[in-house]
Amino acid sequence: MTEPNDDEVVTWWGLVIEGYLATQNKLMGEIAERFGLAPASFDILLRLVRSPEHRMPMTRLAVEAALSSGGFTKVADRLVAADLICRVPSPDDRRVTFAALTEHGLDVAQQARKACAEILRRIVLTPLGDDAPGLAEAMRTLRTVNGA
Repeated sequence: MTEPNDDEVVTWWGLVIEGYLATQNKLMGEIAERFGLAPASFDILLRLVRSPEHRMPMTRLAVEAALSSGGFTKVADRLVAADLICRVPSPDDRRVTFAALTEHGLDVAQQARKACAEILRRIVLTPLGDDAPGLAEAMRTLRTVNGA
């Protein structure tokens, strides 16, 4: 294979970014339409539904969701007001508060996760076909080598 020139390399990367953004916008638009969830709220519900006991320390959840402390507090307050999560003090450490799915939150999170998988099958797996697993592995490699 011939070494790609500078323009090709920059164009390839631009296509990765543009493809991701277009796909993410379509996915989040459908999730918002079906469930009334903003991207950050959806991300938090997904993280909680996949966590043991459907709860996680709030500080860890904020870091994993890439939100500032203040930004996370605002999202958490909205989720509490919507009866999707509750704050639970740690029985072992007074400094730790968990975000935990409520019963209603668990139901919404499970439905949203199922809808997300269905949407991704339609907008990612169907167009990519057999290339989808390779794309996922390529992204895993980039995540690993670039420190995330």
